[in-house]
Amino acid sequence: MHTSIRRSIFAVFVIFFSLNISTLSAQSNSGTVSGTVTDPIGAVIPGAVVSISNPVSGYSRSAPTDSAGHFQFTNLPLNSYHLTATAKGFASVAQDAHVTSSIPQTITIALKVEGSSTTVTVEAEDLVNNDPTAHTNIDRNLFNRLPLESQSSSLSSLVTLASPGVAADSNGLFHGLGDHASNSFSIDGQPITDQQSKVFSNQIPSNAIQSIEAIPGAPTAEYGGKTSLIINVTTRSGQGVTTPHGSVTTSYGSFGSATGGFDLSYGGKNWGNFFEADGLNSGRFLDGPEYAVFHDRGNELNFFDRIDRSFTANDSIHLNLNYTRSWFQTPNTFDNLNVQNVVSGGSGSNPVFGNLGNTDQRAKIETYDIAPLYTHVIGSNAIFNFGGFVRRDGFNYYPSNNPLADLGPIQNQTISQNRTLLNAGVRSDYSIQTGRNNIKIGALYQQTFLRERDQLGLINSTSNSPCVDGNGSPLPGFTDPSQCAAAGAFSNDPSVGGTFNPVLLPYDLTRGGTNYNYFGHTDVKELALYIQDQIKAGNWLFNVGIRGDLYNGLTVARQAEPRLGASYSVKQTGTVLRVSYARTLESPFNENLVLSSEGCSSNVLAPLLKCQGGSNVVTPGYRNEFHSGFQQGFGKNFVLSADYLWKYTHSAFDFSILGNTPIFFPIDWHNSKTQGFVLHADLPNYHNFSAFVSMSSVSARFFPPQSAGAGATVGQSGYPFRIDHDEKFNETTHVQYQIPGKRGPWIGFNWRYDSGLNAASTPCYNVTDPNSHCAGVSTTLNGQPAIDLSGYTADQEFEAGLSCNGIKATPTTPLPTPCLATQLTSTLLSIPAPGTENDDKNPSRIKARSLFDASIGEDNLFGGDKHRVSLRLSAVNLANKVALYNFLSTFSGTHYVTPRALTAEVGFHF
Repeated sequence: MHTSIRRSIFAVFVIFFSLNISTLSAQSNSGTVSGTVTDPIGAVIPGAVVSISNPVSGYSRSAPTDSAGHFQFTNLPLNSYHLTATAKGFASVAQDAHVTSSIPQTITIALKVEGSSTTVTVEAEDLVNNDPTAHTNIDRNLFNRLPLESQSSSLSSLVTLASPGVAADSNGLFHGLGDHASNSFSIDGQPITDQQSKVFSNQIPSNAIQSIEAIPGAPTAEYGGKTSLIINVTTRSGQGVTTPHGSVTTSYGSFGSATGGFDLSYGGKNWGNFFEADGLNSGRFLDGPEYAVFHDRGNELNFFDRIDRSFTANDSIHLNLNYTRSWFQTPNTFDNLNVQNVVSGGSGSNPVFGNLGNTDQRAKIETYDIAPLYTHVIGSNAIFNFGGFVRRDGFNYYPSNNPLADLGPIQNQTISQNRTLLNAGVRSDYSIQTGRNNIKIGALYQQTFLRERDQLGLINSTSNSPCVDGNGSPLPGFTDPSQCAAAGAFSNDPSVGGTFNPVLLPYDLTRGGTNYNYFGHTDVKELALYIQDQIKAGNWLFNVGIRGDLYNGLTVARQAEPRLGASYSVKQTGTVLRVSYARTLESPFNENLVLSSEGCSSNVLAPLLKCQGGSNVVTPGYRNEFHSGFQQGFGKNFVLSADYLWKYTHSAFDFSILGNTPIFFPIDWHNSKTQGFVLHADLPNYHNFSAFVSMSSVSARFFPPQSAGAGATVGQSGYPFRIDHDEKFNETTHVQYQIPGKRGPWIGFNWRYDSGLNAASTPCYNVTDPNSHCAGVSTTLNGQPAIDLSGYTADQEFEAGLSCNGIKATPTTPLPTPCLATQLTSTLLSIPAPGTENDDKNPSRIKARSLFDASIGEDNLFGGDKHRVSLRLSAVNLANKVALYNFLSTFSGTHYVTPRALTAEVGFHF
């Protein structure tokens, strides 16, 4: 172990004990409710049935009381609940429980004799939550029936559907409240701020999840790192499951997609184990750049195990173990088929070109996670948590067997990569409830070890040519400008105004060069201390706190971060009014952080990576964020939540991409401004109907210059622009109906509308506005405004759905160029009218789309008691809508949404 690591860990333990175990941070996100059921004179009632539920999230569990009249519910997601107790000869009694921390709650429920006037009802005030911070809760009883777009990124798909303010992107990526994937996951309190889409890492399998809470910004002091959207995940537990329960499922569907899974829950009063394993094999693993699906195979294997053990009434441990492996091809375009490149003579004046076959780039990701947690209950109103975690992502990227076959219209370099991210840390918290105060004190120390090994080579024979022809066009072949004259060509040497870079010649594979080897590494150390208090004063609830972050990586940053929030509950009308503020330190993305920060200072890497932001290091950002909103309950059947947000970020993050690969580089813009509204409405249950609606409109304006990071081509005009995940409006509507009857099936339906992300590579016409990317392609034809399309391949025009005067582009036949601006149309892109495009006020966008998904299922096909057989049929993109996520985006290229995908799943449950 490195000396610096030992010293860091020792320092952490000194902090722990010097502060009397009261300052280590864990983001614990589950609680316990236990108690006793008695009769009217206080005698215990064994065999009573106690149910606990939340009508909005869909959480529901039941348990009988033991011989001492005792019941217990563990692993409860933080939320408000209804408890209902029933027993033979007694009337049902309901009682509320508000689980706001991991401190166990003890409740006594006194039943009344049968015939009393006690009734159990849900009122408007029961549907709202008096909390200054907006959040959305979903339990697996609901999301288990949601048709999800991505099987290999089901957690991301679930968050995209259910949480307002999320812009959907390809390959399981989602952008929370105007920021590029600046999201944090908390898995049973373990903080994860690294990327979780399927081209960066492997997510926790959705079958291991009990519930999700999504917090859209302005968080309390316990959260940091990346705070645009915080996703609290509570996993499934086997504690208290005295009879083994589990399931075996398998499915098959479109694109040859097949899955198989197994899970088992088993435990007792003081212990429990939940285990699950599942696998996926698909012919469409990633969202491809073509609607036709080819070279897109992938597979995934998941293992998850959760172990719970209580040693005494006050001491327990919890352990999560997770391993996931995925392998996938990088989807090709038609331009990646039958690649023509130099096969011999690359250093002479007449190189020979030949067919190298199809591009065959692939990737493998292995992820493991180990997260133990120790919990000690102190008296009746305090709890102490102490835990650790080790999580590792190993990313391997493989070029084509012949690297020269990687050549494409957007890729001039070949690259292979072996990248690892090891995140290890300790966390703890101390919580105490006293009077009107709910205090939490904590700290988190984590160290992220980044190791990046890359091999890069130039594979375009004309991108660094020593010689040019008479028209100035670069020529293949040659290794020195002195060779040009003898061949009737002209020198491209910089001394005569040329662009030839002799530094790159040894790494030009078309001219006999070899790969450039790069190894970068750093250890990112982060320490966070916080204290927060939730203060209840009548109908008021206040969140006050402060967090301190110390970030020490390639650069050093420190930040004191006050967090404030207030809400007021009008119980008579079921209304909650709320405001909140947060100052946050936003940590940089860790994936390829070293190469992106150091590569632009290298004479070799800077041109290979197309650096635009100078040689600066990607640094943490600082944000001020404000929210104002309300929550309103209507009777017992409907609840509405809405917020308006505004945030300003100095040093705002984005990503750039290397060619047609899943290798992304973090970049840093000067600042960003984001504002908009989010709305979420729930219909918990009305005559067997349940539904929710999420909608938002969030603008994301970024301001140059690009201050650090590799790649990126937008924003070079110096004017503000809309980032490629800016979206005017999106909404998701989910409706579910349970057909009455003992064995009635259920039906689910989704409608997702997206107005379209920004698409800065769309061809358009504008020669008057300096804040327009169209200037370089604007021209005239017969004196009329026209657009030069020569910079696009025929296939790129086809991917964009372009037509010129009614003539459609095909993968092999380009449109006539130039094309009159009034005659250029697209079925997939929204092209502004000639002269109106503005990268900030009126940008080009992906065309609006509505996608419809549906599912139908029966959870107990044969009416079994202890053993059940389930059947589920689902359809994603039911109408087979042809639509894009993005087009030639600097972040992720071009990707189509999933074509119609039909899946049948059968399960055996015991």
